[in-house]
Amino acid sequence: MSSSHLSPAHIGSRLRTAREAAGMTQAKAAALVGLARTSLVAVERGERRARTRELQRLARAYSTTVNTILRREATFVEFTPRYRKLAAFAEPHCSEAAELFERLVRAEVELESLLGVRRSFNYPPERPLLGGDVVRQAEQDATELRHWLGLGLAPIRDMLSLLELDLGLRVYIRPLASDVSGLYACEDTCGACMLLNAEHSVGCRNLTAARGLGHFMSSRGTPSIMRAERPGKSPGERYADVFGRTLLTPVRTLTQRFREIVAGSSRLTRQHVNVLAGYFGVSPDAMVRRLEEVGMARQGTWDWFNENGGILDQDGLEAPAGSAAQSIAPLSAPRLNTLRIDLLAAEAWRTELLSEGQLAALLQLGRIQLRELLDAAQEERSAADGAPELPG
Repeated sequence: MSSSHLSPAHIGSRLRTAREAAGMTQAKAAALVGLARTSLVAVERGERRARTRELQRLARAYSTTVNTILRREATFVEFTPRYRKLAAFAEPHCSEAAELFERLVRAEVELESLLGVRRSFNYPPERPLLGGDVVRQAEQDATELRHWLGLGLAPIRDMLSLLELDLGLRVYIRPLASDVSGLYACEDTCGACMLLNAEHSVGCRNLTAARGLGHFMSSRGTPSIMRAERPGKSPGERYADVFGRTLLTPVRTLTQRFREIVAGSSRLTRQHVNVLAGYFGVSPDAMVRRLEEVGMARQGTWDWFNENGGILDQDGLEAPAGSAAQSIAPLSAPRLNTLRIDLLAAEAWRTELLSEGQLAALLQLGRIQLRELLDAAQEERSAADGAPELPG
């Protein structure tokens, strides 16, 4: 495709996006392709049109193709500027997380575009914050969403599938700084997206995802950086926190299971907490706080556990309740992509739309991690040999 179809500013923006996705500075990129840094700056700003040879060299340096950069239907996601308005963005690890988030969303959108895949969304109606009791509104909205999804009062067994398949949100799991539990954003070009911290326990990630859904329900277009410590005191943060806990641990079901598990006991033990936490898919810390909140544990129970050695986390790691370690109990070999992204990446590689190097750069993965992804997909394809073919 001729670059004349796109303005210099549009091409420059796409080149900048490709460079950032490759994790490359302007100085390094310019040196690789034999340009002065000022010339590359001018190209990215749209002040000078890139020549064909320059486009080819830049695309090669960024592990992409000229066609990808110039394709008219390509979608370039850019929500980092909106994160800059948040106070947390000033912290280096928060800004790095936001930039990684943006690159991952761009990667999935690019894979969909290459493969001609159209994403389906199943969004419930937004429920903007009203004046008055934020806690009551969050509880009502979480219960309403459960019924809208057909969950009733049952535990949510697979939070990632609910987000990705039932609702159509984009979900990413990558290691982040210990005090960042996740990020949420929504744009017309890509829909609602969430990034969760791979270093946190499954229970903590589930609660972060549920809090992210709270932001999605109440303030869909406002990005959020969710912290590992207790949420802030703003109405939006309070709503998201209560919404998340209510979504994962509906009071009626929690009450029923609590009575069954502690029957005959006069004290709440660590084992009681862990059984309940495992049943509802939350961290022991979150379970104790929830029991206090709904009156099934005395106020101060969480403090007692905290002062007496904490609770053994579901992943088998001892951590004081409420400490940073409680929220960031690491997992062994956490999955860094959802199944959907793995399938898209494997298909793009199988059909030779992208090389291993291009995929690794696009998905922000090491070559070994990418190879494991592709090998697993290949094994799955081999296992499917002889299976019934899909209709054309």
